[in-house]
Formats: sequence, structure tokens, C-alpha cells
Amino acid sequence: MLACPLCSAPLTAVDNGVACPAGHRFDRARQGYLNLLPVQHKNSRDPGDNLAMVEARRDFLNAGHYAPVAKRLAELAAERAPARWVDIGCGEGYYTAQIADALPHADGYALDISKEAVKRACKRTPALTWLIASMARVPLASGSCQFLASVFSPLDWEEAKRLLSPGGGLMKVGPTSGHLMELRERLYDEVREYTDDKHLALVPDGMSLAHSETLEFTLSLAEPQDRANLLAMTPHGWRASAERRAQVIEAAEPLVVTVSMRYDYFVLQ
Repeated sequence: MLACPLCSAPLTAVDNGVACPAGHRFDRARQGYLNLLPVQHKNSRDPGDNLAMVEARRDFLNAGHYAPVAKRLAELAAERAPARWVDIGCGEGYYTAQIADALPHADGYALDISKEAVKRACKRTPALTWLIASMARVPLASGSCQFLASVFSPLDWEEAKRLLSPGGGLMKVGPTSGHLMELRERLYDEVREYTDDKHLALVPDGMSLAHSETLEFTLSLAEPQDRANLLAMTPHGWRASAERRAQVIEAAEPLVVTVSMRYDYFVLQ
């Protein structure tokens, strides 16, 4: 299943790591993950989310604020009943763990380019194969997966297509244009407009949209720390002015926002 990120040959277990026939070897970290991101494939010294973003997202999600989002994703994954699945861009593993619980007999893999994220993610469900890896060069065999998840994550569509076996599919989860609208209206004088379905133009030949649905609910954040974590885990944490962010965090009244998520499932013919 695992492929060498340097030469694409199969990786097999050796001692406390994996190696390919060409002699490229990758040791398993003490936390349990494999680092399959060679230095020449990095675009910076520490790519991906930094520690502050990872911990803010972990604390926010662990508080259960997005539990309905994870629950529905797990249900949709269970309906597909794959033999092998991958969470591409798993972050700190909150959604990955929910999928794993819904697919107890499947072979699960998860990867992210952020070392800080994967170090924390692998503690949630040690039985999964956790990888630090590039989403543009996923170190897994072609045609080996029946289900891919991409939640709030950039996606290389051609890589997703390569990984899928015929009949397998990709579940892409992301915000609609109405997501966190109340927060955005507080942070900006002019709210940026975008369309929900712009990603549909990126779907490669051979893949087609088989299912689409939207989940919406209202969230009330009374604690300043929850509001601070929400800002820190989104682009609003650096896009909005410090003054506007402070006003949101320190407000006396709870922050009431709409959570609006779109689930799109694409099947490989």
C-alpha cells in the first residue's frame, strides 16, 4: 500500500520503519507516525499549519462545536463501506477519528503536511497509519483506495483520481458561502463573496458528482476562549484586524453563528 516518496517503489516494514528495494528508508517516530515528506518536497522549513493553529483547532473541535459535521461525515463514510480509506489533509485528526469509528473493519490511512498536526493526530487512533506527506505526492499505491475524505483541505484532484479504484469515491467537505456569516460581518466592512460550487470545474475527466448535500446549524459561543480558538483556526485569525478580532473575543454577549457545510461525493467510473 505505501509507496516510496522518492522512487514510488513499494515500501515494506523493516525494524522500526519502512524501506523500498532501492534502499530508501523511513523510520517511525516515537509517536507512531511515518514521515514520508522528503526535504526536497517541502516548500518551507515547516510546511502546513503551525502549532498555534493546530492547538486552537484541536481545542475547538474537542469541545464538540462541530460534532454534527463529523457525525454526518462518518455516516456518509459508513454508507460507502470501503475496504481501504484515506483522509487527505487530516489536520489534528478529529474528523479522521470519527471516520475510523464508523469503519472499524476497514484499513485506514491519514496524512497531512504539517508535522505538528500529525504528531497530535496519531494519538487519537493509534491503529491507523499516520503519515506526514504531501497532498500533491501521496505516498500510496495507485488504485488502492475505495474512499477518500478531504475536509477543509486543499486537494490535488489528479492525485485523488490516481488513488481511487474504479467505483471508489472522494468525499469533499467544505464551507458554503453562508458559513460563519455573522462572524464575517463583524470582522469586515465588506464581506467577501464566493460561490459554493467553484470546485466542480476542477473535477477531472472520469470522475463525476454522485451526491451533494448541505448541513446547517446554529452555534452559540459564550466563552471568550472558544471564540479565540475559532478565529485562530480560520483565515480570519490573520485576515481581520487585531481590533475587530479583540471585539469578537471580548464581547459580553455570546457569538451566535451559522455553521454551513457542503458534502460532495465524486465517484471514479
